[in-house]
Amino acid sequence: MRWWDIDPVLVLEKELFPDDAWSRGMFWSELAHARGVGSTRRYVVAYEGDRLVGYGGLAASGELADVQTIAVARDHWGTGLGSRLLTELLRHATAFEAAEVMLEVRVDNTRAQKLYERFGFEPIGFRRGYYQPGNVDALVMRLTTENTTEEKNHG
Repeated sequence: MRWWDIDPVLVLEKELFPDDAWSRGMFWSELAHARGVGSTRRYVVAYEGDRLVGYGGLAASGELADVQTIAVARDHWGTGLGSRLLTELLRHATAFEAAEVMLEVRVDNTRAQKLYERFGFEPIGFRRGYYQPGNVDALVMRLTTENTTEEKNHG
């Protein structure tokens, strides 16, 4: 992701996450940490023609990486794009030499939970009221990096 991707990312962000969308400043801040020798972030985007149809981001610190966000346009759900974005983020986690990858997912987002489970993520707890202002709980999931090279069940 580059600075010129932020506007189309914000359009998709607001469409998919109307109650808790990230702000322009949040994306700018993340991108500021994605450049240079000491970078700790990787953000990827997917386009179909001129239209942004997906994006994802990863933060790394020491041996821990965290999937910050992943989003796919509704008309691309079920196409494998989410798997491709997650594969790319996990490739970056390996490059960062992360031993574990963590993420939070809304408890009501079973589609995303199933994707993460196919990659070997396991639920380890909850964060009560994590998604605001809707006060929706997050399921915390973890993956150890020996499982990150490809989807466990290939599909």
